[in-house]
Amino acid sequence: MLKHDCQAKSSGIASAAIMFATIIYWIEDWRFILTNPIWLVMTAFQIWMLIHAIRNREWLWAVFILIGSGLGAIWYYFSAYQNSGQGTRGFELPGAQSRARIKQLQAKIHHLDNAYHHYQLGDVYFQRGEFAEAEKCYCAAIEREPNDIDTRAHLGQCLLRLNRPAEARPLLEGVVVEKPDHDFGHTKMALAETLTAIGETDNALLYWQDIIKNHSYPRAKVQLAELYVARNQPDAARTQINEVLSDDPHAPAFQRKRDRVWIRRAKSLLGRL
Repeated sequence: MLKHDCQAKSSGIASAAIMFATIIYWIEDWRFILTNPIWLVMTAFQIWMLIHAIRNREWLWAVFILIGSGLGAIWYYFSAYQNSGQGTRGFELPGAQSRARIKQLQAKIHHLDNAYHHYQLGDVYFQRGEFAEAEKCYCAAIEREPNDIDTRAHLGQCLLRLNRPAEARPLLEGVVVEKPDHDFGHTKMALAETLTAIGETDNALLYWQDIIKNHSYPRAKVQLAELYVARNQPDAARTQINEVLSDDPHAPAFQRKRDRVWIRRAKSLLGRL
């Protein structure tokens, strides 16, 4: 009896291993997926359920969805997803989640009116590119909590994008003096861009040189290279551009997507050197 149970368990493990290997093979074979509508739909559904499980920290479910193919995803859908209260968060129209977040924050502001919710609402508008609305929110947050470093930094970046660098400068400088590497160097990059915008390129150059000591952001290296070109230092510019272009193929996909505007500027600049 014990021997039979062991054989059954071994058989089950072997079957699971074969199924998992088959799934990996099919996922790698995109031609199969694209020419098989049923598998394409099932793969999309499985990814949807997997993302939902990870968002909700359902780690065991996430593993089961991965190794259980479509069956695991279907089981998760009926066992956990429908009871999670988030059934509308799977497939959404573009911007739907941010619009829902805006309404949620507006409701909190109506009832509580604290600085943090104004700041969060400003960030949502900022991410949507609605900088005028973001400015209003950041200003409201500062009225309630004048010394918050994050709000001052984000208001400064917002004013820069509204083409008001002279107003952005004192905010960004104050934050950088208080915390030089605030927001992992992004506030200092915004300050360098602000100084460039108001014509203080010598100061901007110093900030860019300081940033790349600790960070390898293409945004920093490309703009530093542009200043080197303006100062007739093509070799220094070429060094920065070559580093950006050599690092790009090895960066994660999300980072390459985020930095592609800087990669294009780097290639364009290199072509002129």
